[in-house]
Amino acid sequence: MSAVLRPELWIQPLGERDLDAVVAIEREIYEFPWTLGNFRDSLAAGYSCWGYHHSGDGLVGYAVMMLGAAEAHLLNLSIAAPDQRRGYGATLLEHLLRVARGYGAHALFLEVRPSNVSARRLYARRGFAEVGVRRGYYPARNGREDALLLSLVL
Repeated sequence: MSAVLRPELWIQPLGERDLDAVVAIEREIYEFPWTLGNFRDSLAAGYSCWGYHHSGDGLVGYAVMMLGAAEAHLLNLSIAAPDQRRGYGATLLEHLLRVARGYGAHALFLEVRPSNVSARRLYARRGFAEVGVRRGYYPARNGREDALLLSLVL
């Protein structure tokens, strides 16, 4: 008899079975989280949705990316609060870049809050460049917050 061992960490497509854990993480780390409906709609639309799993801790992160017209648009990349600053975000981002290239995308776009310093550092380390600003894009405690539009040529 031989056993197939699952690695300690693995990335696999998100499914309906993951959404309770996804929403729990989303609510924990964001003041204005995506809703269960947002994630269900992403799955139904056929977006590229991925879960980052840990054998001991369950879901530690997830990502949602839209692919089309030879480009990719990263809509959400999130890591659970206790698992942040361990390199999981960078690993998940690298996975998304491979998926986007495999799809034939020539560029990956994303929006990020100017106040999200750790995410901005992650994207800067990977070579993303600021290509624009979307005024009033995000809800914020005192109205709206702009989004920085970033791009990486694949």
